[in-house]
Order: sequence, then structure tokens, then C-alpha cells
Amino acid sequence: MKINWGVGITALYMGFVAMILVLVSMSIGQKIDLVTEHYYEEELGFQNKIDKKQRAAALAEPVKWQVTSEGISIVFPGNVKENDLAGAIHLYCPSNDKNDRKFKISTQNHTQIIPVTNIPEGSYHLQIDWKNKEQTYWNEDVIVISHTK
Repeated sequence: MKINWGVGITALYMGFVAMILVLVSMSIGQKIDLVTEHYYEEELGFQNKIDKKQRAAALAEPVKWQVTSEGISIVFPGNVKENDLAGAIHLYCPSNDKNDRKFKISTQNHTQIIPVTNIPEGSYHLQIDWKNKEQTYWNEDVIVISHTK
């Protein structure tokens, strides 16, 4: 059986249309997590965040954190009164926004321990937005939570 050039062009065109329809249907089903729902509002306050980072870096005694099997241990400077500490700790999971967690700063002996038993395993951005009296600070780092011992 001989196929003329018109049938070949039609078959090629139909194959191309089918491929495009498959790609469009796959892209519609793709989940896209944003860093935040209020991206543009936060972008306007970015210079404020840079200033907070610089103030945190200039501290004589910086905030320290460590991930252990018990949880995330965050130690605030000892020269800060605990009553003057306020703010929030945010665990941002880039791969799945359902894993994001937010905690209020509540220290005991300048230390806050966040249990990791209810937090899914994975890589998180630890973001500490805190203030001492009227001065604000920002610390961040990438941490990995693993439940294996």
C-alpha cells in the first residue's frame, strides 16, 4: 500500500496536535507552590528584612540553633531579657506548602525547643523573625529534619 504525501502531512499534524494536548493537560495538573500568597507585599518590605539581617549579624552573641532528635533547639542571646523577646519562628518547606509551620517565640532560659515529631521529614528554611524591645532581627538557615535515629 502506498501512502501519498497528503496523508503523511495529515498524520504528522494530528500527531503534533495530540502531543500538544497531552502537554497542556499535564501542565494544568501541575501543582505550583508559591513562597507566600502575599509575594508582592513582602517584596515591598524586602529592605526592612535586609536591615534586620544586618542587625542580627552585628550582635556580639548571635542566635544559635541546632537540630537534634528531640527537636530544633534555638538559643537566643543571654544579654536579652526573656520578657523583651517576641516574634515568630517559621519553618518553610519549599517542596510542599502543607508542611509549613509557624511558632511564637516562647523561651525558657533563653532557649526554645520545637519538637519535630509532628513535622514531616525534609528540607526546611528556618526563619526567625524576632525583636528585643523595639529592635527587630532576622535569622535564617536551611535545616534538614530526619526522624531516623
